[in-house]
Amino acid sequence: MTSAPSSPAKLILSNPAPFLFFTGKGGVGKTTLACATAIGLAEAGQRVLLVSTDPASNLDEMLTTALSNRPRPVKGVTGLSAMNIDPGNAAEAYRSRVIGQMAQTSTDTEVSTVREQLSGACTTEIAAFDEFAGLLTEGSREFDRIVFDTAPTGHTLRLLSLPKAWTGFLANNDRGASCLGPHSGLQMQEGRFRAALAALASPAQTSIILVTRPDIAAIREAARTSGELKDLGLSNQLLAVNGVFTASDPADRIARSMQRLCEEALGALPSVLQGLPQFQIPLRSFDMVGLEALRQVLEPGDPSATPAAPAPAQPDIPSLKDLIDSLTASETGLVMVMGKGGVGKTTVAAAIAVGLAQRGHSVHLSTTDPAAHISAAVDGQLEGLAVDRIDPKVETERYIEKIIASRTRELDVEGLALLREDLASPCTEEVAVFHAFSRIVAEARSHFVVLDTAPTGHTLLLMDATGAYHRQMTRNMPEDSHGRMITPLMRLQDPSYARIILVTLPETTPVSEAADLQQDLRRARIEPYAWVVNRSLLGTSTQDPVLRARMLGEQSQITRIRNGLAKLLFLLPWQEEPPVGIAALLAIAGR
Repeated sequence: MTSAPSSPAKLILSNPAPFLFFTGKGGVGKTTLACATAIGLAEAGQRVLLVSTDPASNLDEMLTTALSNRPRPVKGVTGLSAMNIDPGNAAEAYRSRVIGQMAQTSTDTEVSTVREQLSGACTTEIAAFDEFAGLLTEGSREFDRIVFDTAPTGHTLRLLSLPKAWTGFLANNDRGASCLGPHSGLQMQEGRFRAALAALASPAQTSIILVTRPDIAAIREAARTSGELKDLGLSNQLLAVNGVFTASDPADRIARSMQRLCEEALGALPSVLQGLPQFQIPLRSFDMVGLEALRQVLEPGDPSATPAAPAPAQPDIPSLKDLIDSLTASETGLVMVMGKGGVGKTTVAAAIAVGLAQRGHSVHLSTTDPAAHISAAVDGQLEGLAVDRIDPKVETERYIEKIIASRTRELDVEGLALLREDLASPCTEEVAVFHAFSRIVAEARSHFVVLDTAPTGHTLLLMDATGAYHRQMTRNMPEDSHGRMITPLMRLQDPSYARIILVTLPETTPVSEAADLQQDLRRARIEPYAWVVNRSLLGTSTQDPVLRARMLGEQSQITRIRNGLAKLLFLLPWQEEPPVGIAALLAIAGR
């Protein structure tokens, strides 16, 4: 039986757990609800720390406060501090601690070897978790409540599974991990891991708020996440449905359609979510940036209070079909679709792949997102189109067997057993996923490869791994061989080989995050090819006051993109029916 929605303020602000986790699919509003909750708790007189575990955090913009990797007071809210867990700083601190534990008799060569081991994405991941674990075990000494704004689901599930994975690995390994240095360094963290696992599994200490939008894909993801978190022992869960829309005028076709989609999604709530305490947040007419906007999040919405706004003109922007036509100037190549979670990367990637296949090209559509449903988006078959995903578990098994097979002749039984033990490290999965990514990138020499990437933060870690691999390869190769060597990073830097598509919604935060991602890519000498603005209401005939107000906001964001952010800009309008399946994708991408 479905739990009746409760008052958001009452259900959230009366929650007694000292640790509150907001998690869910990208773009569902985790940061908004985490910020609103932290503000509400602080203004009720509690000492509150708001923490982002997302490598692509936008807390600074939401709170209009410059943040760092240490708690800083939020101006305008007494009792509230906030911070971002910075993966780079965390990794450097972790390296310093591990090297500091090495014996004074260690040679420079030995120290250099350990530092090299600690230079990859695995170290960044475990170091970020170490910061997170420290807050769980020690943060409550200074604060009454800690509110965690997490990365999108796939990245967060990986993070929350680390305590169990690493404590199990340490219990059966007295040597360490080749990617994380000697066992002594890992042992420093073991007590924290165990304490963090206990705190996460305690309903008295930790409450999980599963955030979703009232749409089928986000709700499906929330249901999957709920089950996986319960398997990890995190059973104290609440359900927050963000962006619930109610039409002001039943005669307004666009508004009525939006309300119908919300009602259909909520009416099909999976059984795993039906018994959870639930609250709903109405769709607002404005972006949730700044303290005054965030203070309104947990309050009841009143569409009738929104003043009527004039209808903005439909922008003269090329369509997704035009983007696909421009890509066909080449017969092969890599198309990587990137952006903030929830902006529609999977839909855009699927549409591009279907459009290219319909135009007669051979296309491989895949995804690096562990939480993606690329096959569900395509939901059919089309000549010339192959669809799969990088499955972390499958790729890890494949990678382990490949390494074992390559070392069988040189190692005895005991050596192979030690190698297999080392490969049981949770770091192996990250390495395996990178190798799978590299393999798929190389395929684009012979046909089109369209990659739907994980949300921004996770993708940046993959880019870091790509850069680390490139530096290692070029450092170890003779100077005269550099011209013959092509690394994955070099392929991504080649505009004739790779075309990076940044997807955004016409809203402040997604546009800002896409702009930040573009700067990160440019620092790696990767130049984005184009931007796609998805789900734009501009040009629709709606008279609904909430939607009209949102259209004015869209117009200002599109102007912002045009004025210096995007070299090429394409528009994908809001669809009355989700574009799922070959026929629906061809309607927005076909010739």
